[in-house]
Amino acid sequence: MRRLLIANRGEIARRVIRTAHRMGMGTVAVFSEPDANALHVREAGRAFALGGASSAESYLRIDRLIEAARATGADAVHPGYGFLSENADFAQAVIDARLTWVGPPPAAIRALGSKSAAKALAQAHGVPVLPGYFGADQRDGTFIAEAQRIGYPVMVKAVAGGGGRGMRFVTEAAQLPAALASARAEALAGFGSADLLIERAVQRPRHVEVQVFADTHGRCIHLGERDCSVQRRHQKIIEEAPSPAVGPELRERLGAAAVALAQAAGYAGAGTVEFLLDDSQFFLMEMNTRLQVEHPVTEMLSGLDLVEWQIRVARGEPLPLAQDQVRLQGHAIEVRLCAEDERFNPHTGTVRAFAEPPPGDGVRFDHAIETGTEVTPHYDAMLGKLIAHAATREQAIERLAQALDATVLLGLPSNRAFLAACLRHPVFGAGQALIPFLAEQGDGIRAALQAPPHAVLAGVLTAAYAGQPAPDTLPCPFARPLRWRHGEAVFDLAVLEQGKGRLNLTVDGRAHSAVLEAVGVAVDGVHHAAAAVPLGDGGWHVQVGPHTLTLSDLSHAARASGGATGAVSELRAPFNGKLVAVHAQPGARVAKGDTLFAIESMKIEHQIVAPRDATVQLVSVSAGQQVAPGQLLVSFASPEVAA
Repeated sequence: MRRLLIANRGEIARRVIRTAHRMGMGTVAVFSEPDANALHVREAGRAFALGGASSAESYLRIDRLIEAARATGADAVHPGYGFLSENADFAQAVIDARLTWVGPPPAAIRALGSKSAAKALAQAHGVPVLPGYFGADQRDGTFIAEAQRIGYPVMVKAVAGGGGRGMRFVTEAAQLPAALASARAEALAGFGSADLLIERAVQRPRHVEVQVFADTHGRCIHLGERDCSVQRRHQKIIEEAPSPAVGPELRERLGAAAVALAQAAGYAGAGTVEFLLDDSQFFLMEMNTRLQVEHPVTEMLSGLDLVEWQIRVARGEPLPLAQDQVRLQGHAIEVRLCAEDERFNPHTGTVRAFAEPPPGDGVRFDHAIETGTEVTPHYDAMLGKLIAHAATREQAIERLAQALDATVLLGLPSNRAFLAACLRHPVFGAGQALIPFLAEQGDGIRAALQAPPHAVLAGVLTAAYAGQPAPDTLPCPFARPLRWRHGEAVFDLAVLEQGKGRLNLTVDGRAHSAVLEAVGVAVDGVHHAAAAVPLGDGGWHVQVGPHTLTLSDLSHAARASGGATGAVSELRAPFNGKLVAVHAQPGARVAKGDTLFAIESMKIEHQIVAPRDATVQLVSVSAGQQVAPGQLLVSFASPEVAA
């Protein structure tokens, strides 16, 4: 194995390139049109243009990937995760092209890639599974009858794929037909298969997974568990190891079950067996036949390089360690940094300022970000992963939260501050965060993100004076009026510039002093690290310590007169995406919370709901249309007209 082609993009491509270069191998990057200048392309030894913008036109083209390997002299292919990493046809095509496939055998991918087949295999080998229906009959009537037999609530799941797509929680029979239709559509769009299964829902479980590794000589071991219970939209955002709920005896049982399933499938390479944990009982969810997004958690806990292990197993080498030689030390936690707001809506845009936290022991940042990076709607919203390792869980939590605070990411919304607030939440700190954690605590976490008045004031000053030299001339005798908006709040300031960056200001009749500094601003003697970048709409994106603010300069805008009715008159697209369903009809009465549109963005289908009881006046879009942020979707009749 001399030259490795990485059939992926972004941070996982960079991560595989790093290990391959350390092992003395050449590397080949592939890229779509939007990724032509991406970091992974620049860091690889060679690069090949796949063409196209969407995944279907580029990273999912088996023929183009094989062509890329031949054109660049690659003799091995690493799939990363996502895209074709769990596609048995791709694995077989690589092998048929006489290239080395850095992954499990195609037969094992097929045996475990279907959740239904994996559960059947697990049952045959004594691995616990939840009661459910995993059959070939996909008629609604069959699912309705089986759900009645299993008992509500039930979980509807796509048989293929993962990442939370095609998954619906159903509490009663009346909800099931709509859930089946929605899950089928999302599964077909995401995985090319509309097949579903249902199983009994465990309402307050943990999500615990076991990292397994097998070689081609019949040996298989596990490297401990990871707890992935903090999720939004059934997708993980925080992963840690070891799990706060798993002790030595339970770890041994989980590991034995995971190894048994892998060996039953004739597995080789890296894989992850995922379980629902309900107290001391556990039930198989699925097996992911690839390297996981959260593999750095296990690497930092074990001191091992799992990509190196993958390459060595693909070469035919035996596993370097036996089970009793595995040493897991301390505690590690990972967060997924995503281009999304605090309501988990994905966003596109340009990264206008980026800085990593200061280097230090126990912190790792796997990412593909730089100032100028374009986040497009063609791929998922994850930008990178920040990981911390320490001797204790408490130390790892604080180390990771501080690293998030110190990361600068401006130009588009991100979940940076939300993740830090999750880590500092008392329920998470106590090790009691279950799968419903964000559903139960999300509103409180969002409320905690509101910046205190001094931080907002520091942000306003940073934005107002960003890009301007500190005033070091003679003091000005006239106050400068400033008017800025943050969310629904408007701030009127009178600023008297004293020279040399010193300011006196009055806000709502209260006097304050401030000093503009090279890396922030001091307000009333308290220093705030701060950075600001202009946005395309005339606003500013500002980071003040751990807080992120979006500010609008109203200093030269006319003040609004008259009162507003408070009734929402229109609904606009919150983000970039494709309209996959339009339920709104002109003249129809809708109730607050009714689903009006379904928008697919960054591989996820999002429901857009009515903001109030209203009568639809005009629908401005149609199914299949691509919409941009802020684009008008529907307008409502005024309450007076509706009445």
